[in-house]
Amino acid sequence: MNKLGRGQRDKLQQFMSITGASEKVAIQALKSSDWQFEGAFDIFYSHPHIKSVADTRHLEDLYNRYKDPYADMILADGITNLCNDLQVDPQDIVTLVISWHMKAATMCEFSKQEFIGGLQSLGIDSLEKFRERISFMRSELKDEQKFREIYNYAFGWAKEKGQKSLALDTAIGMWQLLFAEKQWPLVDHWCQFLQARHNKAISRDTWAQLLEFARTVDPALSNYDPDGAWPYLIDEFVDYLTENGVIQKGKMSDWTYNL
Repeated sequence: MNKLGRGQRDKLQQFMSITGASEKVAIQALKSSDWQFEGAFDIFYSHPHIKSVADTRHLEDLYNRYKDPYADMILADGITNLCNDLQVDPQDIVTLVISWHMKAATMCEFSKQEFIGGLQSLGIDSLEKFRERISFMRSELKDEQKFREIYNYAFGWAKEKGQKSLALDTAIGMWQLLFAEKQWPLVDHWCQFLQARHNKAISRDTWAQLLEFARTVDPALSNYDPDGAWPYLIDEFVDYLTENGVIQKGKMSDWTYNL
């Protein structure tokens, strides 16, 4: 540490305190990110080989604290209790990010392997460390690649077991949650369109393609290609927007910005 400046030493101590990393690992992560905290946290939590080893015994204790009394899993009540202890609303989108890290197969369920494996991958072995990671996990939604991964993961996570498609009401709830982060101006019109014209379950292809549509087509649809390879449902949505006066000659009606 003698070769580090005062500001770097302060950052090093803070990083070690938050992550529980050794001095060597902390310096490696900070140097790799040009001493920027956000980049250093990303490197630290994304590379298992440089993480400190979470205490397995403490992870077992955490799991048992929330495990259902009648099944070897953490179910809805246990997840609600966990969220309360983390001071997080169970409806907060960060709970989706937590489930993504745990590779949870189903909403409102954590197997023992998912729960412990996910916490180990994050270097978490206490509630205090878990709370400290929340802001990092929330920040991951700002990363375009991670958002895409979390978005695509959400389809399988939210659908009913044994079903290939996602129930419409569930899909709408997930889209409103996810696109609140990306601030897509057409999300409410999309949900209204589905309820008025579709009223059926959502396929994985439609789910995936909608993100691409929201990402690449501007809200006024000025660069929309009607001959593009969009699912028929998205093409119908464009027609719906035009028919209802939401889009007029490549411009959004003024009232649509007040949603």
